[in-house]
Order: sequence, then C-alpha cells, then structure tokens
Amino acid sequence: MTHILALDQGTSSSRSIVFDARGQVVAMAQRELTQHYPQPGWVEHDAEEVWAGQIATAREALAQAGLQARDITAIGITNQRETTVLWDRRSGRPLHRAIVWQDRRGEALCAQLRQHGHAEAIRHSTGLVVDSYFSATKLRWLLDHVSGAHIAAAQGELAFGTIDSWLMWKLTGGRVHATDVSNASRTMLYDIRHNAWDPELLALLHVPDSVLPQVHPSAHVYGECDAEWLGGAIPIAGVAGDQQAALFGQACFKAGLVKNTYGTGCFMLMHTGERFESSTHGLITTAAAQPTASKAYALEGSVFIGGAVVQWLRDGLRAINSSSEVQALAESVPDAGGVMFVPAFTGLGAPYWDAHARGAIVGLTRGSTAAHIARAALESIAFQSAALLHAMARDAVAAGGTAPLELRVDGGACVNDLLMQFQADLLGIPVVRPRVTETTALGAALLAGLATGIYAGLDELAALWREDRRFEPRLTTGQAAERMAQWEAAVRQARAR
Repeated sequence: MTHILALDQGTSSSRSIVFDARGQVVAMAQRELTQHYPQPGWVEHDAEEVWAGQIATAREALAQAGLQARDITAIGITNQRETTVLWDRRSGRPLHRAIVWQDRRGEALCAQLRQHGHAEAIRHSTGLVVDSYFSATKLRWLLDHVSGAHIAAAQGELAFGTIDSWLMWKLTGGRVHATDVSNASRTMLYDIRHNAWDPELLALLHVPDSVLPQVHPSAHVYGECDAEWLGGAIPIAGVAGDQQAALFGQACFKAGLVKNTYGTGCFMLMHTGERFESSTHGLITTAAAQPTASKAYALEGSVFIGGAVVQWLRDGLRAINSSSEVQALAESVPDAGGVMFVPAFTGLGAPYWDAHARGAIVGLTRGSTAAHIARAALESIAFQSAALLHAMARDAVAAGGTAPLELRVDGGACVNDLLMQFQADLLGIPVVRPRVTETTALGAALLAGLATGIYAGLDELAALWREDRRFEPRLTTGQAAERMAQWEAAVRQARAR
C-alpha cells in the first residue's frame, strides 16, 4: 500500500487524484460543479451534487490507475474553504443548498458586528477581518432563514460543517463529524491562539455548540470510509483547506516561504511559523496546516475573482469559446493598450476589503478590442496578486523579518506563461512553478502520508518538491511601480460607489 487518494473538492469542480509515494500523479478524474446564483451576490452549491461528483471521481481515478482499495494507504481531503453546509444528523440531508465562500448575503450582519465594535475582538481571536467571506454569517443566515432550523439546532439535531466535514460525514456513514484546524480557522468562530471554538463568538452569533464538528490536526486519522464507497475501508488521514493544503504541498514549512494559488480566486499565503502575527496592511492571520498538535500560522490574502475572470470572458462576454483560448487571444496584442480591468464582481478582498466595489473596465478607446480586454483580464490576476505580496512584504519587514525572495505558484492558471512572466515583472522577484502543479491535492496526500507512516517527517517531504520553471522579472523597479500605480488608480474607480 504505497498510494494515496486525494479528494480535491473545489469551487468549480470535484476532482480525485491518486499519488504514488514520491508525490507523482498516477491518475486523475474531474467533474464540473453546477453554480447557482439565486440573486446578485449570492452563490450556492448543491451539497448532494458535491458528494455525488466527489465519490464518482474517486472511483474513476482508482479505475484509471488500475488500483483497488487495498492498494490505497490513506485518503486525504482538501476543499473549498468557508463554504457552509447545514444538515440533519438523522437523515443526513442538507437543509439548504451550501452557501459558497464567494456569497455576500452575510454582509448586513457583518456591518452590524463592525458597527457594534466587535471587529477587534473577532480579529484577536480568529485572526480574521469581519467579512461575509467566512462561514459564521453564512451559518447564521441558514439558522435564521430555514424553517425550524434554529429550534432543531438548539435541540442538537443539526450538524454544521465546511465541505471537508460534509465529505467525511458521507464517507463514514455519519460516524465522523470533524474538521481540521485549518478549516476551522476559516469559520470566524474558532480561536486560533488556543485551538478551540470561541464560546464568546458562538454566543455573539447565537450559534449552538451542538452543531460544531470536532477539530483535529491536519495530519490525523479521522476514521475509515465505508467499504461500500470504494470497495474497501480506507483511513481518512489528512485534511486541510485548499490554500493551506497548497502551502503544505509547495513545501512551505518554514517562516517566510510564500505560495500563490491561481484558481477561481487567488490565494497567497506566507508561513509565519509558530507565531501569531497580525497584519497592519489588510491581510488576515490564519492557521496553517498542522502536521502535529503544534501551532502553525500564516498570513493570507485572498483575491475573490482570479481565474473566474476568464470564465466571465467565455460565458459573459463570449469573447472566447473555451478558457484555453485566452492566452492566444491576449498574446495577439503586444499589451493591453491602456485598458485596466478590475474584476470586482463580488467586491474586493485583501488588501482592500470592500464588499461594495464592483467590476470596472477603464481606459477604453475606439481602438480597444476583445484582445485588449482579454489581456487586461489576465493582467488583473497578476495585479491583484502583486498587491497581496507587497502587503505581505511590508508586514514581514515590520515584524523584523525580510521580504519574500521568491513566489511559488500553483493552480490551473499557473501554466499560463504570459501571466507568470507578468507576475514576476510586477513583483521584481522570481516566480517559481513546480513540476507537480497539483499542489493542493498533493498537500492533502502528504498530510495523509505523514499520519499513516509513509513519510518520516517534513525533511523527507521537502526533498520531494521539484522546480519546473523559474520566471525572472524583466521590468525595472520603476516600471513595475508605474504599472502598480495605474492599477491602484483603476481600483479607486471600481470603489467609487
């Protein structure tokens, strides 16, 4: 048994990947996930579709690899974070569609929390800013708006969880209601200084503790999946939220190492070791994946619309027929022709935290074409990520450390050479792409391997990481600063509401 099955449940799709003990991909299966938009600013997933797609891809991946359950040492789970599911403990049925991390319906409650002076206490305990991005206000909305939910929750009849908890519940036939510390840290209910649910925040948001999952380290044997799902019982031994899993998969185990994941959104994390460090530049403090009970932290910045801007070019603007066409269209022009695209479709995340900002395309002229807009759309991903790294560098220096010396990248859009080169140009440091870009799933697999004894420790895991390509900056410091100034000017227009 030297293979690990990673379940990678993301915002736009459910995937399963089989890795060998060297961290190499053996087989992969993927299914798209339906996005539901009941009204502007609301985003939902069908939790039953999430489960059905995830178990189907797991079976497909095992079949592709020619493996059976007895060949798999462990299962690792990584998931879209903050997305909130509330289900009935007896029937196992969700009370409502899952509320996705991008959803903004909790903003009114967040505004009340800020107005009543709770923001600093929440930040001190959870490391988070008060924002509807996180799970707490989504859960509160479900308890308030689903008929009978509040009473049922008070009576201990309901279970809440992020997607990892939902999948573990389903895999184990309801025997396991748990999560890991990295996912718990995204709920705005978890005290990451003490690794415990915060009773004061639970009381503030009227959340009964009976709905909460148990919290364990990320490398931990949570239980076994039922044999009916994959043909045999397999330990579930690694769990981490997708971005913390990617940080782990990128071998960023030490303070100062930074990764950026280019997915539906973009998520940049810098490991800060065992120190809880607060940001003064719009970032949040979060729990990193914990291979043991020892605490581990990271600074994080989140871009709400990253690769999703390419989906909008395809589905909304209809400028391309498939996402794979965007690089060729963008490269058909030498630059964006002065066009700047701020894709604030659901507000702006770090370091701006403006829920009311809206998308804007500025700098259009009569000569602007779909190619210029496509290039500006790609560049917007790099601009937003650069704003995050600059904020991290300022925080690191203020804390007595040094600015990051390189950025490790992963996620679907990191294969776009045009985007990666522009990212290096804006940052002024190398951008490094690993050989295995499926680092989110890899991180979950490595955590599961640690918990089940495949790997002896972090040094062995660090030796598995391999560089594929390094993008060196080509712009001067002054040129990069000028481009960032143009970006910030466009952001100010998107926020002028």
